[in-house]
Amino acid sequence: MPIANADLVERPASPEIPTELPFPPVTKSHILNCSYHSWYPKYRSLTPKARLISLSQPFLSYLRADGIRLPPGDHAPTDSWDNDPSDGEEDTEENIDPSREWQDIHQKIKDTIAELKGSVMPKLNWSAPKDATWIAATNSMECNTANDIYLLLKSSDFVTHDLEQVFDDCEDDSESESENQSGSEEGSEDNTLSKIPYHLILRKTVPNFNPALEFRCFVRSRHLLCICQRDLNHFSFLPPLIPKLCSLIQEFFEKNLQKSFPDESFAFDVYIPEPYKRVWLIDVNPWAPRTDPLLFSWLEILNMRGAEHGNVVPEVEEGVVRLYLNDDGSLDHGAREHGAISSGQNGHNRSIHWDGLLDEDPGSEDEHEEDEEEDDDIFTPEFRLVNRDDPEAYSFNTPQYSAHKLPKDVVDASADGEVGLREFMATWREIVARREREEKEEDDGDGAED
Repeated sequence: MPIANADLVERPASPEIPTELPFPPVTKSHILNCSYHSWYPKYRSLTPKARLISLSQPFLSYLRADGIRLPPGDHAPTDSWDNDPSDGEEDTEENIDPSREWQDIHQKIKDTIAELKGSVMPKLNWSAPKDATWIAATNSMECNTANDIYLLLKSSDFVTHDLEQVFDDCEDDSESESENQSGSEEGSEDNTLSKIPYHLILRKTVPNFNPALEFRCFVRSRHLLCICQRDLNHFSFLPPLIPKLCSLIQEFFEKNLQKSFPDESFAFDVYIPEPYKRVWLIDVNPWAPRTDPLLFSWLEILNMRGAEHGNVVPEVEEGVVRLYLNDDGSLDHGAREHGAISSGQNGHNRSIHWDGLLDEDPGSEDEHEEDEEEDDDIFTPEFRLVNRDDPEAYSFNTPQYSAHKLPKDVVDASADGEVGLREFMATWREIVARREREEKEEDDGDGAED
């Protein structure tokens, strides 16, 4: 079970709980700085291999349109959507190639897939369609054809947010911009979205990708504040790696991002594959409520003491002993070996501070004073993992992105690729038509009785 620390001192009265998160204003420029196309040229050597394709208005209109219509496959007949001759007129309309107005982009996507060895993972400026993997034949983000990409993009609520709501709850960067847009709020918002340079990012699929080694890092006032794993499962091999992983991420941040990124506060995702020698930059996220804090809460992050506040280890009065207790009240001796181990959000997640609050051999008072002086200038970001006993570790909680999923019949149809989806669509149309006929017959019968 998680371990809680208890200071045997009188605690001050708790401050009032805020009614809203104390976020600084989120500006449109900050959102744009976190767009992949904005930061990728500067940090290209730090990221996995990727290609950016500038998107035209016709292609964006295709993504925004209702329904899913895919271009004819390279090996699939165009009339395979429906074999019912009675629906010939509807069939002809459905089989119109939607890519005819953006053939150049369609061809670039196919060429890029071939260049990246036939397997890519797509995303737009800010979001990847992770919520739509249920509809993919591979049940993952991996795409082998252009139609695989279109299917994910058009099925994703995350992508729709990028296209329609990316500036929600944002403030203008200057008073003049605010005055210019005060005339028509809705019209100005559409005009602002139309000026965003949307890109499709195709990243080469990372072989043997291990989600346990992807981490989200939070930066406040150009200081690395805290780190947590992205995959909400427990991995027993991670805790012993924390010192090395934390050191690698800290060094990577100070060398590459601390002074060069335009904003002082942001979040970034990294991947550190075996043998744990190189850090790959995966994404940059806004310092805003829309960014998932994962194992933290935003209120916790915003109120967390960081390097800008000095050492985070709280002072303990002379003669007061700090005890580390298990949930059953017994003294935890393992805390002496690892430093301070405290419970995380809702008492579930393990967070480890490598500050050495307790020593096996206290030594002399002079040695203690020297150690304290050295530690005063050291700040170690909090590194939080999913604990073995957390409900999340055993999927007792709601499955990730469950709100974006569809019934099992649709998922089963998607497992067979385009053929399965076409058959499902044809069957669905037959069911709807049959129900309409039955309802009409019932209405006619009721009218005859009257």
